[in-house]
Amino acid sequence: MLDRLGRYWRVLATGISFTAFGIGGLLLRVLVFPVLQLLVRQKNQRIAWSRSIIRWVFRGFVGLMRLLGVLRYEIVGSEKLERKGLLILANHPTLIDTVFLMAFVKHADCIVKSNLWNNPFTRGPVRAAGYISNEQGTELLEACIATLRAGNNLIIFPEGTRTPADGVISMKRGAANIAVRGICNVTPVVISCDPPTLGKGEKWWRVPPHFARFRIEVKEDIPIQRFIGAGESDVMAARHLTEYLQNYFTEESQHYA
Repeated sequence: MLDRLGRYWRVLATGISFTAFGIGGLLLRVLVFPVLQLLVRQKNQRIAWSRSIIRWVFRGFVGLMRLLGVLRYEIVGSEKLERKGLLILANHPTLIDTVFLMAFVKHADCIVKSNLWNNPFTRGPVRAAGYISNEQGTELLEACIATLRAGNNLIIFPEGTRTPADGVISMKRGAANIAVRGICNVTPVVISCDPPTLGKGEKWWRVPPHFARFRIEVKEDIPIQRFIGAGESDVMAARHLTEYLQNYFTEESQHYA
């Protein structure tokens, strides 16, 4: 009986959390960022302020879910995120992985899908923060390299979408191209969630038997020189790095399964 009541509460608490997230996005768009636009005329400074606001809002969202008993989390190796100009690559088991990383990474930038760029709940924050739209086409790679060289920390999920229910990780080559062409080391982040929840194709109200435990571990950097130092073309270097990353994240994810 108590287990059933606990699950009902987590369904309600999850609904409350996502409702708060949506309302928060609208308030940022309608109230906060228009005021910021008036008060801060310098674009780079305004973007920096916007990103800082989003980071604290996301941290508040994660804190709300924890307070309501939806989840618990631990972050291992967070001191590695205190640097600038990081290319942060992470696996993507759940819907809120982006929220976690954006909440705890300073100077964070990311690539935003077109549906979020135009969504009424999210378009205000993502545009105010100057995140990179994935609709930039051939300019996308240059934009990613430019933001890294400007000292921002670029967060990418190389799978391009959440990991499917069977747990098979399939990496796209885009992130590796950025690392190779930008000559940038990779900072891998391994995310695990036990029991699994908010996975690909899973309805938000299908909560697990007890609260989910998230573990976010920042691993040691993967030097890019080992892939570009052999005189291979950028295309081959990116292919080898993609294969390496696929094996790396598959092994790390199985370790915490």
